[in-house]
Amino acid sequence: MATIKTKLLDNFHQKLRPKFKNLIISRVGLTITALSFIFIATIILFTNNITSFSKPSIFYPNSTVNSLTSAVNSAQSYDLGNFSVEGKKTHLVNLEFGVKNVSFHGKKSRNFSKNFNFSINSAVNGKNDGEILSKKCDLFDGKWVKDENLPHYLPGSCPLIDTDFNCHLNGRPDHGFYKWKWQPNFCNIPRINATDFLERMRGRRLVFVGDSLNRNMWESLVCILRHSVNDKTRVHEISGKSEFKKQGFYAFRFEDYNCTIDYVRAPFLVRESTFQGQNGSFPTLRLDLMDESTKMYHDADILIFNTGHWWTHEKTSQGEDYYQEGNHVYPRLKALQAYGKALRTWGRWVDRYVNSNKTLVFFRGYSGTHFRGGQWNSGGQCHKETEPIFNETYLGQYPSKMRALEQVLRKMKTPVTYLNISRLTDYRKDAHPSIYRKSYETAKELTEAEKSQDCSHWCLPGVPDTWNELLYASLLNVGWKRPISSQRNT
Repeated sequence: MATIKTKLLDNFHQKLRPKFKNLIISRVGLTITALSFIFIATIILFTNNITSFSKPSIFYPNSTVNSLTSAVNSAQSYDLGNFSVEGKKTHLVNLEFGVKNVSFHGKKSRNFSKNFNFSINSAVNGKNDGEILSKKCDLFDGKWVKDENLPHYLPGSCPLIDTDFNCHLNGRPDHGFYKWKWQPNFCNIPRINATDFLERMRGRRLVFVGDSLNRNMWESLVCILRHSVNDKTRVHEISGKSEFKKQGFYAFRFEDYNCTIDYVRAPFLVRESTFQGQNGSFPTLRLDLMDESTKMYHDADILIFNTGHWWTHEKTSQGEDYYQEGNHVYPRLKALQAYGKALRTWGRWVDRYVNSNKTLVFFRGYSGTHFRGGQWNSGGQCHKETEPIFNETYLGQYPSKMRALEQVLRKMKTPVTYLNISRLTDYRKDAHPSIYRKSYETAKELTEAEKSQDCSHWCLPGVPDTWNELLYASLLNVGWKRPISSQRNT
């Protein structure tokens, strides 16, 4: 801040001293000089307006602070216009007309060199982007409250939902699970405006990359956005696919907005491989190489990553002769250590290949499971749950995998917004497909299904709709703007 103040003072003297040289001995000159120093004092007060921000969900590298400092230092006529925060252009802000619409919130930490959250309180196309968060608001610290205006799309109305998530069509009799809204403790989040979302997406591409939980979130967003489109035939999967569980790439195109919402299946983010040993080949997981699908999404406008649940499966959790780096296969490696190595590989790839001046990067956190009496493959159940958890003492601890993620994010050069949904999903024992992953023709089939339930994925409509509301709020909070062409059309 001392550097910024010095620069502003130097610029002031360079620009204004010659003009006032002949007046300084006069009363008029003295008056002007006094007013000028009042102006400088106002600027200094502005630069000192840095307050703490509670539990930031955005991880900012040193380059962000350098961009901000450099931009202010080089500003002409004390104009902070078009400086870069998170690699994104901001509104033109001229100090001559006041600075009340701009706020900077900084926080120092043992693990952070410097973290900034940037918000703007100015209308864009009639929408006030900056009213989402208060200075001390953590979007992910809150509670579930009843909301009879939900869901965002009627159950059974979206034909794009996989059978596994379509609990309504599979005969689930209760409906209360999609009538809950996430309410942060210190602010309100906007209800997702699907038309506004699509306008901001005009000519752009958003990609979900990860496991089937990200597919859950992807299908939710596609259904929310599709619901706002009058001509539903103008929304289609580009290759005509109607099932999305297999390995590969899927994209829904919204023709009227020239944009796509995509999903790339990469459950580990790093590469599944094979190793040729003395006794033949066997499957391995390359912790040092990204999944080969990266070429499908590296240049997208918005990237939402996740990985987590596949690290709890038998092969990955045991970690015997499975994890590989280079030509070395670890005889035994703990899953959490392997997870950290994989995330560091992902972080290095993002820093090297993702252009942060173009692409916004998100990582969605670990989604809670609610198996009782066993796990997903050993008779665990959740089919009798109809309400969220209300007593917080029954909530689980913060996932160790997400602590590993936070360590990686802090060391990355690229700003990454962390969608920390672990705790908010932990409440929702009532919202899994359980036995309603498919429809049943007989009561015997339904009873038999109780032996193998899905208590990790989520019914749609349901909890992933909330994730997308939080994504929308987070996008607005980091300064996501409509493209110029869209602004001109409104």
